[in-house]
Parts: sequence; C-alpha cells; structure tokens
Amino acid sequence: MKKWQLIGSTVIGTSLLLGACSGSNGASKGSDVEGKVKGDGSSTVGPIIEKLNEKFAKDYPKVTVSNSTAGTGGGFEKFIAGNTDFSNASRPIKEEEKQKLKEKGIKYNEFKIAQDGVTIAVNKDNDFVKELDKNQLKEIYSGKAKTWKDVNSEWPAKKIKAFSPDQSHGTYDFFSEEIMNKADINAEKNADTNTIVQSVAKNKQGIGYFGYNFYEQNKDKLKEVKIKDDNGKLTEPTKKTIQDGSYALSRPLFTYTNEKKLKEQKGLQAFTKFILKDEGKSAESAGFVALPKKDYTKQQHKLDQILKKDNKESNKNTKK
Repeated sequence: MKKWQLIGSTVIGTSLLLGACSGSNGASKGSDVEGKVKGDGSSTVGPIIEKLNEKFAKDYPKVTVSNSTAGTGGGFEKFIAGNTDFSNASRPIKEEEKQKLKEKGIKYNEFKIAQDGVTIAVNKDNDFVKELDKNQLKEIYSGKAKTWKDVNSEWPAKKIKAFSPDQSHGTYDFFSEEIMNKADINAEKNADTNTIVQSVAKNKQGIGYFGYNFYEQNKDKLKEVKIKDDNGKLTEPTKKTIQDGSYALSRPLFTYTNEKKLKEQKGLQAFTKFILKDEGKSAESAGFVALPKKDYTKQQHKLDQILKKDNKESNKNTKK
C-alpha cells in the first residue's frame, strides 16, 4: 500500500476510494448501509482518514468514502460551496468561514479527532541549532534574521533557508497565529508538505515546520528542534507532551460535518460514528496522538443527541 506521505497535499483531485472494497468474508455488520461520502481538507488530517477508511470499508462494503487533500482552507471552500459532506482541518474554523456557511444556510458540527504537535526541524547535519524560542522563530520567518548568527551570536554567519506550507494549509494559519502574531511569513512556501521535508533534508541551512507525523516518518533525514514555551520552559514534541498540551506547539485536529447531510445520509452517519468509536487508534497508527478516551465518549454522546433530535423532529412531522 502506498504511503500517504508520498502523495502529499498537492493531490487535490485524487480520492481514497477504499469504501467499495471489503476485506471481510460473508456479510459485514454494516452491509445494509449504502451510499457515497465525500470529504476534503487538511493534508495533515488526511492520513488519519485513510487509516480509518481502511477499517471502515471492511465493515461497510456498500459505503464509498472518498477524501482529498486541498488543505484546510481549500477544504472549507468546498464545504461552504456544498460540494463535500465533511471537511478536515488542522485548525479551528475561522469566523469568516462560519459567516459564509451561515449565509449559505449550512449548519455544521465540529468533532475533534486527534492531537498534533507542529514540529520544527532543521537539516540533520546542522550541529548548532538545538533549541529556539518563539521570538527567534519569528525573526527567522519574518526575514529579519538573514543568517544563523542573526539569531544567536554564537552561531555561524550562514544564510538561513526557511521553508513553510502555503496559505492553503491550516498548519500555515496555526504558525502564523502562534509565532508570527498574524504577520506575513517570509519563506519558500509549498502546497506539498513532502516537498518541504525534502527541501530541509537537502539544504544544510534549511529549517521547516510541519505536523508531527511528517517528522516521525522522516526523522532519519531531519533533526528536531526543541521549543521554549511562553514561560521559558523547553519543550519537545512527544506523544505525551502533545496529548497533554505541554508541548509549546500542540494543536487539535478536526473534522466538520454538514449537519443536514449528516442527518439525511446513513453512510455519513456511519462513518462519523466510526471515527469517534475508533477512539484515536487510527490517529496513533498514522503517527499522531489520540485524545483522552473521555473526549471521544463525550463527542459520541454529542453525535447521538444530534441524530436523536432529528428523529424527534421527523416523528413530529409524521404525526402532523
């Protein structure tokens, strides 16, 4: 099976069509559920959806789930246009996106599905950058610091080559808010996260940032940088620090569902339930971090309430 990281975030038109195949023998427990479910959005969340769909397809062979990776912003554009049933995001939905959905009359539901830590990495041959604080990162990505010596007087006067996701990515938005105070990012930007990884790996003065799983799967080519939090405490991304939020650049990952479609489409209902009942196992196998179990339980209850509310309304209309 192909690795997601080789696909990258540029494959906007390519979908995961795994739902049409079933790996189980005989009738599966979801064999009576049919339909097509379409998603798009974050390339960071994409590997989690792929892992989930591999398992979901075995239980629900008549439901086809397709998912593309236009980036968080690009995914929300399609979601707002009504072209998708669910939208994956590596940041919370923005106010302007909420407003556009409201104008379109689209109600949505937010589900947190995993935890991630944006990882800062330099070239593996870089033997002097071991830690950075947020101000130093801002100097690098604003372009104020041209050389490593500008960042730290004890470091060599070698020109920094900074790499960043482009504006279609939730990772870009997260970094912009957490590090740049929404100021412009001055770096070589790319839609494909794998290209960013490769650029840092090939450039001795390179620095880049991306989701934890991209680092984990390329740690032989890169060197992780520890980050000082707002209190001056040095932190590094591990499963523990990402889950408990003590890592300075921890963040939640989301999927958003169109509420009307969620209530109407059995396939979307089944897939959303499956995501929450999985309790982060697929996220872990994709290189991310599961939420505490109670968070999934709470969201399963939320989903049940959404669907029960719809059933009650349907019964009222039927009686009328």
